[in-house]
Amino acid sequence: MINRRHFLTTVAVGTASAGVLAACGTGSSTSGQTGSAENPVTINYTWWGNDDRAERTRKAIALFESKNPDIKVNGNFTDFAGYWQKRATEAAGGGLPDVMQWDLSYLRDYGQRNQLLDLSTVKINTDAFEKSLLPSGQIKGKTYGIPTSTNAFAVYYDPAKLASLGIAEPDGTWTYKEFNDFLTEVGSKSNGALFGGTDYTGVWWMFNVWLRQNNIEAFTSEGKLGFTKDDLKKWWNLTAGLRGTPAIVSEERVTQLAPKSPFGSNVTATEVTWDNFMAGYLGDSGAKELKLVPVPSDDPDNLGLFLKPSMLMVASAKTKFKDAAARFIDFMVNDPEVGQIFKTSRGVPASKTQRDGTTFEGTDKIVVDYETSISQYLKDAPEPPIVGFGTLESSFKRIASDLNYGKLDINGATDAWFKEAEDLIKQNA
Repeated sequence: MINRRHFLTTVAVGTASAGVLAACGTGSSTSGQTGSAENPVTINYTWWGNDDRAERTRKAIALFESKNPDIKVNGNFTDFAGYWQKRATEAAGGGLPDVMQWDLSYLRDYGQRNQLLDLSTVKINTDAFEKSLLPSGQIKGKTYGIPTSTNAFAVYYDPAKLASLGIAEPDGTWTYKEFNDFLTEVGSKSNGALFGGTDYTGVWWMFNVWLRQNNIEAFTSEGKLGFTKDDLKKWWNLTAGLRGTPAIVSEERVTQLAPKSPFGSNVTATEVTWDNFMAGYLGDSGAKELKLVPVPSDDPDNLGLFLKPSMLMVASAKTKFKDAAARFIDFMVNDPEVGQIFKTSRGVPASKTQRDGTTFEGTDKIVVDYETSISQYLKDAPEPPIVGFGTLESSFKRIASDLNYGKLDINGATDAWFKEAEDLIKQNA
C-alpha cells in the first residue's frame, strides 16, 4: 500500500493562560438568580458514561465549586440508552436539568422545540474554538450546544494480537476490499479463536463517512434523506461475504458480550468507531497498547472524515439559574485544569485554551496525534441531524443486527429502514 500520510505526528502542547476571554453572546447575562458563598444556588447537572467518566466528572465539579463557592452542582449520571429515556420523560413534564451533557443526534429534537437555552444570550467564551466546529451546535441562528471535545472515526487495532498471528500492522491506506481481506486474514490465521472485527456496516456514522467519501449527503437542507435505497444496499453489501465467517463476529456473540464490546472483550482484533474510546478499550481489554489508523476509502484523496463534537454542553430553556449554568458550561469547556482531568476520555478538547493547557501523554497523545495526522482530510463538522435522528440511528443498528443474524436479507433490511425513516420524516415535517 502507498504510504500517503505519517502517523503519530508530534503535537506541541504547552501551558496556556487561563485568562478571561470575550463572550460569544451579546445578550443579557443577568437573567436568573445568583447566590453567595454563604447561600449558594444549586444547579443540577447530568451526563451519561461509565464509572471512569463519573469519577473524572465529579473531580471537575469539585474543582468548579472550589473556584465558584456561590454555586453548588448536583451531579448524576446513567448509561447512554437510559439517559435519553429520562430526558424524554423530563421534557414531557417540563423539568429538564439545568445543565446537561448532550449528543449531536438529539440536539435538533430538543432545540427546535424550545426546550434548550440559546447559549448566545449568556456569557460563554468561544474564542478558542475552531469556527468550522461551532455550527454543529447551532440551529437557525441560535446556539444550543457548545462542543466539549472532538472525535473522529478510526480503526482501532491491537498490535500484540496481530504480531501473534504474524500479520503486519496496517498503515491505514486501504480500500474496502483490502480492509475486508485484512479482517478475513485475522479470522483465518487465528483458526476462529479471534475474529477480524465487528460488522462495520451496522454503524450509522461509518455509513455517513462512506456517503461523504462518495460525495453524497446524508440529509438535505430540507430535512429529507440525501441518499437512495441503492446507496444503502451498496453499503450493506460491502460485508455480505464476511457475515457468518471468522472475519466478523456474529451478532449473537456481540449480544452475549454486552455491555462490553467484542474489541474490549479481546474477541476481535479491530474495531471501527470513534477515537475517544481509547481509554475505555484499554481498561476493558487490559491490552498493553492499542493503535489507530484511518478508516478504509476507495478514494485516497477523500477519506470522508470530519471532527464531530463527541459531546456538547447544553442548558434547559427553563433553568432559573442561567448565569450559574453558563459559568459552569464555560468552565467545563474552557478550563485547562478540566482538560487535565478528562484528557481524551471525552474526546480531544475542542477549546484551544483547554487543549493547550492539557498535557497529553501515552494513549491520550495517540488520540491527539491521530486527529492531527488526518487534519488534511477533514471536512466541516455536520450540522445537527434531522428531528428524530436518534430514533433513526437506533433503528439502523437494530435492522443491521437483524441482517447480521440472517433474519433479513439486504433488500428487506433496506426497505424496512427506509420505511421507518420516511414515516418519521413525515411525522416531523
